[in-house]
Amino acid sequence: MTTGIVKDPLYLEHVCGDYHPENPARLTHIYAMLPSIDSAGISYIEPRPASHEELSRIHDPAYIESIAATRGKYVPLDPDTGASPRTYEAALLAAGGCLSLADSIMAEDATNGFALVRPPGHHAERARPMGFCIFNNIAVAARYLQAEKGLGRILIADFDLHHGNGTQGSFYSDPSVLYFSTHQYPYYPGTGWYEETGAGDGKGYTVNVPMGYGMNDDDYVFVFQEVLVPIADLYRPDMILVSAGFDIYHDDPLGGMSVTESGFSELTRIVLDLAARWCNSRALFALEGGYDPEGLARSVKAVITMMKGSPEFTYERKRDPCRAVVGLVKDVRKELTRYWGNF
Repeated sequence: MTTGIVKDPLYLEHVCGDYHPENPARLTHIYAMLPSIDSAGISYIEPRPASHEELSRIHDPAYIESIAATRGKYVPLDPDTGASPRTYEAALLAAGGCLSLADSIMAEDATNGFALVRPPGHHAERARPMGFCIFNNIAVAARYLQAEKGLGRILIADFDLHHGNGTQGSFYSDPSVLYFSTHQYPYYPGTGWYEETGAGDGKGYTVNVPMGYGMNDDDYVFVFQEVLVPIADLYRPDMILVSAGFDIYHDDPLGGMSVTESGFSELTRIVLDLAARWCNSRALFALEGGYDPEGLARSVKAVITMMKGSPEFTYERKRDPCRAVVGLVKDVRKELTRYWGNF
């Protein structure tokens, strides 16, 4: 088993502002942590920039050109998102880093991997930057795997604090990509209610689990076991992609959840078990949110050490899932039975 890691100093040169939570310290802490992981079974993968053609499978060409026009400038893009002189190049490399990792996994040079990139991506819509995101890295990777690697069914699991509206929108009518999201609700961006299940041929292939404030490891593990696992077993994906957002960490300044390093380790184990069952262990994680740099680094370590088969953090159930999440799961499953039967 080999775990591929994507990192690059260019990702540090995207700057949104002096006090912006999505800042280079997020990655400097992660990159400083990486040498503490046993290097056996780790392969560092050099990223390449995504081409405009690759981006255009998800984004409008005129939008891509508008981001290219920010090169060398400081440009506000939306109330939360800005471009600095090297943002365009970093954003190309963020999406392209996921593609480089996808290549390595498909070539079996890596079994799984983590793209430690920024800017993040899951809020970016077809023609709009949003929520710190420029290009939708995970969505671009999904379409690349279908167009260039011949994969049929892609599962995207998103455990970021915020709903991935951009990813959902990219595939809302498409049964070839199953999008599963846990997120704090109601919260930015205001989408992701459990009745949002897709449109047209894609009905049933969007699975939203809008969780209340304060959910912890046991609640998240329960949701993954009771919703993600049975749906994935019915879907049988050819590859699993993960929008890995660590703003559900218990000390995150933007979040309201209570997940620990051990919780992230267990969520990773569940995903890897699904990947082993259905897609030759192919699982690609891409960094999304997470704004407590020290906690972010520890949480990423929990994921990587589980990926490489030597977990540093062990999950032990502390309590039953709370009444609210049990009720939520019941509602979600009831909503989905019209598409998936009594799973």
